[in-house]
Amino acid sequence: MSQFSHFNEAGQAHMVDIGAKTETHRVATAAGSIRMQAATLSMILQGDTKKGDVLGIARIAAIQGSKRAAELIPLCHPISLTRIDVEFDIDEPAAIIHCFVTAETHGRTGVEMEALTAVSVALLTIYDMAKAVDRGMVIENIRLLEKSGGKSGQWSAS
Repeated sequence: MSQFSHFNEAGQAHMVDIGAKTETHRVATAAGSIRMQAATLSMILQGDTKKGDVLGIARIAAIQGSKRAAELIPLCHPISLTRIDVEFDIDEPAAIIHCFVTAETHGRTGVEMEALTAVSVALLTIYDMAKAVDRGMVIENIRLLEKSGGKSGQWSAS
């Protein structure tokens, strides 16, 4: 077996075998931000975009994105999610929308990729819905904040 668990004996990529892992309660929280012009943020908050309720649609997009992580990321296991929580924190003085997603399951593999995918899709949706007025928006700092469950237990970003 290769020293890397995602390669088989022939050196080909494969999904990691999780069949012998114990099912546990698993939770992961990810975050990311989108920086924009102040006028763009004001337009989003006032609901003055041509495409509709930006944050409402981005919330639905995040949930959809979490469910499709295994379709988008090679070698990512499809899992049954038990909860997705999407929150937006608005920093008006800096003209930044921060997105936080918590994903949860009872299973044999973690939900980090689902949380990270959800954040990414939410921020991409905000960009898509406001790009007509601000193509210079910057999506940044997408990261895992914490995870729990499984053999590796609790982990938090420093």
